Amino acid sequence: MTDDTPTDTDADDSRVDPERRRHLPDGGTAAGADDVTLDPWGSSTIADYRKLFEEFGIEEFDELIESVPNPHYLMRRGVIFGHRDYGPVAEALRNDDPAAVLSGFMPTGDPHIGHKLVFDEIIWHQQQGAEAYGLIADLEAHAARGLTWAEIDEHARDYLLSLLALGFDPDEGELYRQSGNREVQDLAFELGSKARFAEFEGIYGFDSETSISHMQSVVTQMADILYPQMEEPKPTVIPVGPDQDPHVRLSRDLAARMRFFKVTEAYFSQELDDAERALVAEAYGTLAGRADAGQEVRCVHGAQYLVDPDAVTLDADRPTVEVSELDDPVRASAVKKLQNAGMEPLRPRVRFLDRNASPDAFEDLVERIDGEKRRYDEHVDAFDLSPEDAEALAREVEVDNGGYGFHMPSSVYHRFMTGLTGGKMSSSIPASHISLLDDPAEGYDKVKSATTGGRDTAEEQRELGGEADKCPVYELYAYLLSGDDDDFAKRVYDECVGGERLCGDCKEQAAQLMKEFLAEHQEKRAEAEELLDGLDIELESPRRRVAGEGGGDD
Repeated sequence: MTDDTPTDTDADDSRVDPERRRHLPDGGTAAGADDVTLDPWGSSTIADYRKLFEEFGIEEFDELIESVPNPHYLMRRGVIFGHRDYGPVAEALRNDDPAAVLSGFMPTGDPHIGHKLVFDEIIWHQQQGAEAYGLIADLEAHAARGLTWAEIDEHARDYLLSLLALGFDPDEGELYRQSGNREVQDLAFELGSKARFAEFEGIYGFDSETSISHMQSVVTQMADILYPQMEEPKPTVIPVGPDQDPHVRLSRDLAARMRFFKVTEAYFSQELDDAERALVAEAYGTLAGRADAGQEVRCVHGAQYLVDPDAVTLDADRPTVEVSELDDPVRASAVKKLQNAGMEPLRPRVRFLDRNASPDAFEDLVERIDGEKRRYDEHVDAFDLSPEDAEALAREVEVDNGGYGFHMPSSVYHRFMTGLTGGKMSSSIPASHISLLDDPAEGYDKVKSATTGGRDTAEEQRELGGEADKCPVYELYAYLLSGDDDDFAKRVYDECVGGERLCGDCKEQAAQLMKEFLAEHQEKRAEAEELLDGLDIELESPRRRVAGEGGGDD
């Protein structure tokens, strides 16, 4: 969940409208990628972003951008390329309903232009009306990266100053350190009761050599992600790079496990999994359409339909069904459950499954369900509620009875930036990245020395056009230097690929813009010093004393 080291970009961007959005590296032609692995603490590269949709279920952001109010230029240009369940957040922003945004920063080095992507995403959501949270993941930095508390303190201040300088409003948001937030630590303890070591093995590759503190830092991050909902459940988005997706997936699982009730759609007394439910829904929909007035569709009819749709007779007393002829195990399982229910009516309803509810909370839920309902030992079926109303009722009852009522957190994913020297952008390679603390003249020189997507000669460039899709300098225009001006970003691209723009002039313009950005940013950082010192956040960790580091530099 923490933004650390950005890496290179070889990307599929076939979905981007060239009239509205920038082209991105490789234009959808990336090839030869190995299986994608996402490591929150590594410096993973992603050779083909398409695999994230296929292997991890990340959804394409383009599919919902029209529903986003006032979309940020990173969204418009396809830099934000994917999401998990961002729809509820977009809806809340459109309707001025409560929503939240949170992301964290592991203070392992200087903040740089890769981190600025996340700073901007937090600030944009805050400007759209979301509650905004920025955190320093100091427990993670200490446990997973081995930084001393003195090192963490030095870098933490720099991250916070840049976030404030870029426009974060501390009066309308919250900044904190993991180590100084007791609510987060207490929530992490509760979440830890729902997590299992086997999950940590499978998701993160933890083994017998992994420290307990590293494992604790994971559940602390889960608590960070859910922290904005402590006082009130609300749609919450976590802007991150795709390498942080393992944290998002685990946090969604833990949020669901903490809920008092699970709300599902059902058709009879037995519980179905998603695949079985889809088959039974199809059977019910077809049979209900065939039924005459006064005829009831019963479970055994559904079983018969799933074996032979044409052999169903709704007026038979007790039709028989042979399951042995079914090769599909899901269909066979659904048929068996329907057979066991026999002549029970097959009717759609909403089901409340008891997960963690106290007896009082369960009774309260039963009492509040209006209309026809049927109570069982561990669930309640409601026949007159929509799934949306049922979910709202379950959350209301949970909160009223001392639970959290968490919404599963959402996420948006941005592309990694290519290093200025080609390959990956790395904090450990100064020439590959531009720190937000770099002297403006140094930033100018780094851009002037950057690799480009230009041809070998000016003549070839004019004849063939430049390869902006493979150019780290063009990325600077699209990700940062063009700001909100899409026309400028597109003009630079078109002039490059059309052979009108040569690399020397292009880099000179980019270098000047970078110099101006850094100078302005550092002026604003200086102005933010007094603001930061006045905030209720510990800038020097008391854990220095616990670790025996004292108050001085190491």
